[in-house]
Amino acid sequence: MSADYRPEAEVVELCQQLIRIDTSNFGAEPGPGERDAAERVAELLDEVGISSQLLEPEPGRASVVARWEPEGVDSSLSPLLIHGHLDVVPANAADWSVPPFSGDIVDGCVWGRGAVDMKHFDAMVLSVVRARVRAGAAPRRPIQLIFTADEEAGSGLGARWIVDEYREVLEGCQEAIGEVGGFSLTVRDDLRLYPIQTAEKGMAWINLIAEGRAGHGSLHHPENAITELSAAVARIGAYEWPRRITDPQRAFFKAISEAYEIDLDPDRLEESIPRLGLIARVIGATISNTANPTMLSAGYKHNVIPSKATAGIDGRFVPGGEGEFYATINELIGDKVRYEVVNHQPSIETQFSGELVEAMQASLEAEDPAARAVPFLSTAGTDAKAWHRAGIRCFGFTPLRLPPDLDFMSMFHGVDERVPTDSLEFGARVLDRFLDQA
Repeated sequence: MSADYRPEAEVVELCQQLIRIDTSNFGAEPGPGERDAAERVAELLDEVGISSQLLEPEPGRASVVARWEPEGVDSSLSPLLIHGHLDVVPANAADWSVPPFSGDIVDGCVWGRGAVDMKHFDAMVLSVVRARVRAGAAPRRPIQLIFTADEEAGSGLGARWIVDEYREVLEGCQEAIGEVGGFSLTVRDDLRLYPIQTAEKGMAWINLIAEGRAGHGSLHHPENAITELSAAVARIGAYEWPRRITDPQRAFFKAISEAYEIDLDPDRLEESIPRLGLIARVIGATISNTANPTMLSAGYKHNVIPSKATAGIDGRFVPGGEGEFYATINELIGDKVRYEVVNHQPSIETQFSGELVEAMQASLEAEDPAARAVPFLSTAGTDAKAWHRAGIRCFGFTPLRLPPDLDFMSMFHGVDERVPTDSLEFGARVLDRFLDQA
């Protein structure tokens, strides 16, 4: 490999390019730029001789699929799936310090919607692959690249659809890397933890429905749908879910305890979590099921009592906690409110072991001698749920060495998303090393 080989050479520019394509996902309605982003990714691959196909279940909702198996790769090994989504959640520009689709570099960071979730990794993958093709540097094993649409709305028009309709593109794949994980949590100068997602909570988006009797707003009305619904929503919002500590979390707590030299007792977390700073955010919602009211809808006029009221609930359950989740919801809503499931996806988990995990640790440590990879359970849902249905072991590994004071987790779906340029370059170098060992 030539001395001027730099896998990180294009990563910042590519991240900016992708952010500037507005791929906001509004759910049922086509977003403005998912197809545009997919076409741009396909162009970037085509420029270095990697052919790809666009898979599009509905107009505008396009995903990119490409197999990279150059000369020199060990074709006897199973292909590694590397996946990233191209869509982002919408952004209200008035809330941002920097226009959310500008991709501007300010204070050493690339700013914009998707900088964190997850165009930074898309850019890393493209930068590394393009550099390797130009240098004639084959990865150890064949690579299946997939850049999806619709992850932010549950993957129904992206990864889940690909698994249902085009499963052949996953042929031979047994392992995968994608979001969420691989970013640093600084303990001290000589120790940084890099949580690797090995498990995800399950997802239950449900609508609560209360039905009563319509009437005039000036009269006493005991059968008010809004009253019944509001009480149910308040009970769910205030409910303290019991702790359910999973195996990945126990391993994470053990690593945290050793790193911070504290006794992190899973049964007495309220005493220890405040001492962990930004890491507390990583732990907080992973130790139990959760259910958060997110939407309300009822009525059309001040003086009319509506016959129906609805509320949206974002429910998440830990591996093994699904039955308890639904039983608790039934108890909390009472007998005058019912629910319907809008989107259900199971929890998933895999073991933090094997050659792929060893390759993650080795590639991180080569760029950051203070790195220690540890497993963790993610509260969020990702495309990994779809790939899991196809029998693929999934890990969250999007490597970034971050400044100690950057609250990275708070920027997922938040305002002022940004990623340091040197973190992007670090990630590209780690990913490049990883492809030699994975």
